[in-house]
Amino acid sequence: MGRLILLLGGNEGDPKKTFSSAYSLLTEEVGDIKDHSSFYESEPWGFEAEQNFINQVIEITTSLAPSEVLSVTQGIEKKLGRKLKTGNGYSSRIIDIDILFYDDQLIDIPGLTIPHPRLHLRLFTLLPLTEKWDDLIHPVSKKTIKQLLEECTDSAWVRKTELP
Repeated sequence: MGRLILLLGGNEGDPKKTFSSAYSLLTEEVGDIKDHSSFYESEPWGFEAEQNFINQVIEITTSLAPSEVLSVTQGIEKKLGRKLKTGNGYSSRIIDIDILFYDDQLIDIPGLTIPHPRLHLRLFTLLPLTEKWDDLIHPVSKKTIKQLLEECTDSAWVRKTELP
């Protein structure tokens, strides 16, 4: 069994309903949810949008291989209404499921890089990670999540929130 850490995020639709559906599908198709952070609200990262994002980190125990996790999570995104990206760059979305870590594996194949290659640059990822996994060691940098947060230069605002 593998320890999988995912980031859920989105800024369209009803986040409470979307995240609830995502939990159900992830439990059914990926594995048991073992822990989760609080919800965090943040401004869009890398683009302009009218709605802020809601993000949460979850830990799942899975028997799936990393490439299978990617395929299943992309399928879940589609089931929940995520549209195919058009153009380059970031855009608003109903749901995004990013694989942050899979145990301490290093994977770099077309379409999948683990650990997530930009997690150390984003407060909206690091803040929920430090809530439960601050001593987790990033297998590339060999730094803890807490250290990565302390070194992060992202100036975007992020705050803990409750879903309506």
